Parts: sequence; C-alpha cells; structure tokens
Amino acid sequence: MDANEPREQNAGGWSQFGERPPSVGGFTRPGALPPTLPPPPPPARRGLTLTRKAIAGLAIAAVAALSAAALGGGAMGAYIAGANSPSPVVTTTSAASPVFRTAADQLTVAQVAEKVQPSVVMIQGQTAEGSGVVLSADGLILTNNHVVQGQSGGLTVKFNDGKTAKATVVGTDPATDLAVIKAEGVSDLAKVTLGDSDQLKVGDDVLAIGSPLGLDGTVTSGIVSALDRTVTAGGNQSEQQLPPGWGNQGQQQQEQAETTTIGGMIQTDAAINPGNSGGALVNAAGELIGINSAIAADGVNLGFAIPVNTAKQVSDQLISSGKVSHAFLGVSVTDATGDVPGALIRQVTAGSPAEKAGLKQGDLITKVGDTAVQGGDTVVGQVRGFKVGQRVEIAYLRDGKTETATVVMEEKK
Repeated sequence: MDANEPREQNAGGWSQFGERPPSVGGFTRPGALPPTLPPPPPPARRGLTLTRKAIAGLAIAAVAALSAAALGGGAMGAYIAGANSPSPVVTTTSAASPVFRTAADQLTVAQVAEKVQPSVVMIQGQTAEGSGVVLSADGLILTNNHVVQGQSGGLTVKFNDGKTAKATVVGTDPATDLAVIKAEGVSDLAKVTLGDSDQLKVGDDVLAIGSPLGLDGTVTSGIVSALDRTVTAGGNQSEQQLPPGWGNQGQQQQEQAETTTIGGMIQTDAAINPGNSGGALVNAAGELIGINSAIAADGVNLGFAIPVNTAKQVSDQLISSGKVSHAFLGVSVTDATGDVPGALIRQVTAGSPAEKAGLKQGDLITKVGDTAVQGGDTVVGQVRGFKVGQRVEIAYLRDGKTETATVVMEEKK
C-alpha cells in the first residue's frame, strides 16, 4: 500500500443504527440481587460511513450514506472500578477550554446554537444531500468532497432563513474529503468563526450542527471523545442499509466512491447521522473546530470530524487555485503481523523523501511525529496531514533495534 494512496479494507456494514436493539430495563425488587454485568465485547475492526444523505426513488427520502471499509482501531469496552480503588487525581497546567454555562450565565448551549446556525447550510444535489459551513459573506461554503461528488445535475444551497441559491464547485480534494462551493447571487452571509483544533482536549464540550436525514438546522451536543484518530471510509453506497421506514431498499444508489484515509480526526459522541456530512462541529465558544464527515454505524454516537486547521489549509488552497498540494513520503506499507504494532515498509520509491532519510524495505515504522503507528492506515493518514517542506521524525525498528530518521516532506507529483 502506498502511504499516499488509500489502503484496501474490508467493507464494514456501517449504519447509524446498530445491529442490536437496546435491552429492556426493569425495576429491582426489594432484596433482589443486582444483575451481573456481561463481560465486555471482544475487540473488533470496524468500518466507517461517510455521512451524506442519498436520495432514492420518486418522492422518497432514502438514506444511503457511503459504505465503509475497515477502520484500524482499539478495543472497545468499559469496566466498573472496585470500591476500594483510590480516587483519581486530575491536574493540568494548560489554559481552560470553553465550557457551556448554565441558563443564567453567558453562552448556554442554546446561545451557541443560535450563534452558529446561520453559518450552517443544507446542500442538495440530484442524488444526495449534506451540509456545509459558510466561509465568506459572498457565498464561499466548505463541505465534504463526498457531498458534492457526482452531483452533475447541479447543487442547491438552503440557508438557515429558508432562502435558497444555486451553487457551483470551486474545488475538491478527495485525499482529505474536503470541497469548497460558491453560492450564486448572495451577500451579507453570516460566516463562521474559525477556532483552533490544535487546542482541543479530550472531554471538551462540542455541538454538531447540520442537516441529518434532511432535517436542516439540527443541533446535537456531546464531547470530544478522542483525538488523532485515523479513519478509512468510502466504498459502495449500495451496501448501506436504509433505516426502517425510509423507502425501498432496492432503490439505493449504485455509485462508487473513492476510499479515503484521513489522519488526525476528532472523535465525538455528539449524534451525527447521514446528512450531517460537511456540517459544523463547534466548541462552547461557538468556534468551528471540525467538519463532520463519518460515523461508525455498528456503534452508538461514534462520529468523526476533520480538524478545522486541516480544513482551513485545504480550503485556502482550493479557493486560491482550485487544487491542493499534498506531501509525499514515498513508501508502500502494510500492517505489521508480529507482536509489535506498526507499518511494515514493503517498498521505498527511488529518490523519495523516505529514501533520502535512510528508510529501507523491511523497516517497521512505529511512530510518525508524535503519533504511535497501529498499522498502514496510520502512516497514510498522518502523511496526508503534513505540509510540503515539513520536517517529520519517524521511529522504526530495524534488526530489532529502534532507530529514528528525520524526513523532509516533498510535494507529490
């Protein structure tokens, strides 16, 4: 697998609706013993669904988000600590993150939603719907590439006040699943305030705003569940099952979508569903910190957003030139099969940054920058987030010894 190209994955059957309904609870009779908790489920490799909403049939709104390939992730599970366990002590020296206030104070959830909603739009195509975020007063809008991909029949943007406008594509970048479109004949739009995704911490309060299932202006709340996730998603829409009551499953779209691997993603438990793609993930100050893009359908409230710092870098290039310059490492990698997690180098491109830094076939990459490598996906995702000319330290194993190399990223030709 080329570290600058998507790696092959097994399709994962993703949907925002899990495979098992919740179990029915009940009241415990006096004196009855509490129920025994079942053991945690075994770890599993899951897939992701890109969260645009597909339109199928005559007047039937059929949800068919792009099906996903497998995501290399950690084991899922939770345990209840024993009563004799010491209480954890949390200390921090960094600046406090913004938090939602009480109804009697400033910046409640309602006030943040009211502030941001005018900057979030619904995007309607011939076969799909999604969301977008206003970047400029004259109609530049940021969204996902998979929202606008294949919409040759034109795009329509619906604003928070109910007005609509035609839109054209300014530029797309499949490698990061981002796109910029331009609404026609508009002015004085409420552009979103950009935050800094590098300042996020796990546990920070967030809101997700978009148009899930065509319900524009929908707001859900949650927290940052994890940072720096590597996400691989894409594939055949037709493998995605429709939710109950949403039309004939035989009418699902048969489109093919590129598989995309992105590193540095924000994981959130704020509810994200088909149609949220391209919408806003904002912090408690109402600042954009991510672009909602994918969901893990076998779980509950496992959503992923592209960090705003990456989105800004890409959108600036799309607006100025219509294309994006990507960093190039020059290795083909595969998942390690031994006891040590990592990415095994299968081939090094002659004259590439990797070769210049001394990397060789057979080296096992264990760390890229500050990110531990779990498999080939991690390397692919991290490289796509680097800038041309950026110096990156790579740790690897060779003949059982840990070594490091500093790679200077070059532009992919």
